[in-house]
Amino acid sequence: MFRILITLAITAGLRRGELLGLEWKHIHIEKDIEKSFIEVKQSIPMFKDQQPVIKEPKTKNSIRKVSVPIFVLDELEKYNLQMRKDRFQVGDKWQGGERFFLFSNRYGLPYYPKTLSDMWRDFVKKNQHIKFIRFHDLRHTSATILINKGVHAKTISSRLGHSNIKTTMNIYGHAMQSADQAAADTFNFLFDSKREQQKA
Repeated sequence: MFRILITLAITAGLRRGELLGLEWKHIHIEKDIEKSFIEVKQSIPMFKDQQPVIKEPKTKNSIRKVSVPIFVLDELEKYNLQMRKDRFQVGDKWQGGERFFLFSNRYGLPYYPKTLSDMWRDFVKKNQHIKFIRFHDLRHTSATILINKGVHAKTISSRLGHSNIKTTMNIYGHAMQSADQAAADTFNFLFDSKREQQKA
């Protein structure tokens, strides 16, 4: 469960509440990879009276479809099979009702938002070679990787569910500028050989 959680946080760039709000009916896996996606339709930002508050995501643009890599789809299929087995074993003790969340306790109740952060913090402590960042920063890691790979800002903005591309530019402008400089530096090879000849 934890591996899937972190994998989705990085590859899909979902917010903590959006991850908690994911139900299996929101996972669409087809034989045609281009038709496979995760549907972000709800979020669990908090609990009230020990019950999850399920609401629409942060903005209208946050209601979105996010494509994920093939290896993630494979992992999700395995995870789904295991969760169905676990749900069957719980039997009458199931507390999730008709909802079937990806990230919940064995009785079907979703985790508290803070629990995800605590799980991540404990994981980093046990693996000291990993630099500590906040759980939310896994979302930033997702965006930064895409920027460094040359993915268009509009696509990144759409995947993150930002209200508009200006939000993306304001948050990741520095990373985009660094990526642009790196892109410019790739052209140095065209002139390096000529400079070496001139020096000789």
